[in-house]
Amino acid sequence: MDDIGGGAKAAGESFLEQTSSFLNWIKSFLTWENLFKFIGALIFLTILWIIYKLILRGLKKIPAEKTTPQRSMLLNRFVKYTYYVIVIIYILSLFGVKLSAIWGAAGIAGIAIGFAAQTSVSNLISGVFILIEGSIHAGDLIIVNEITGVIDSVNLLSIEVHTLDNQMVRIPNSTIINSSIINNSYHTDRRIQITVSISYDADMTKALEALKKAPALCPTVLSYPEAAVWYEGFGQSGINLIVAAWYKNNYPTAFLDTKNALFIAIKKVLDDAGIEIPYNQLDVKIKGEKENISKDI
Repeated sequence: MDDIGGGAKAAGESFLEQTSSFLNWIKSFLTWENLFKFIGALIFLTILWIIYKLILRGLKKIPAEKTTPQRSMLLNRFVKYTYYVIVIIYILSLFGVKLSAIWGAAGIAGIAIGFAAQTSVSNLISGVFILIEGSIHAGDLIIVNEITGVIDSVNLLSIEVHTLDNQMVRIPNSTIINSSIINNSYHTDRRIQITVSISYDADMTKALEALKKAPALCPTVLSYPEAAVWYEGFGQSGINLIVAAWYKNNYPTAFLDTKNALFIAIKKVLDDAGIEIPYNQLDVKIKGEKENISKDI
């Protein structure tokens, strides 16, 4: 019994000693100097938070015509990450963590991560350039590396497009930067060219005047810039002309609507003018006969 009582007494004294040490440790922080530091930290963090919110509110008030959704997203993320980094560094400095050690560790970690994820870093840097450059946006119809599709989103690592047959394709940003890209939606006004062939027996002046009337019959063709018609060259079966017209590329099917309407209009004006659109002919000559037999195919 004496051993049990002695053990309980020793345990109690040990507990009281540890509790006393913990309370003394807490009391060591409860000084006027630390109190002023805590109040100063709260004031600084509050002011920093207010500035952060004011900057975000200011970014939201930027007129839409002076920026793009991609640039707004980039600015918002930059401000957000900068705010978090400043807060973390400031809090660590309050606990006596040396910033030089942080930068040294960050440099070593950065080198290791850089070797391990060169492709991701390349895509990230390329994504920043794409967002800053603003040459492509969500909703644009682009052609890159034989992929034709409408952009769904422009992200920091890649862009996502859906093809004309509604397949999702993810294209790395480094591919966009290192490849020639065609953006069919960058300019609102676009020009369409159609090659037309007329018979060698046709009146060339009459055909030219007839084709000049075709663009005016298309509701989607613009009156300015004016449409143009010119002779392109002599083909195997007829004389080739080019009909070029401008249209407003402001909705997804604008190109197809204009192309179809222009083909219909060209056929109509040529029929009205009595101009023949030629087709391939084959003349067959049989030796020993007095006459030549001509067949059309």
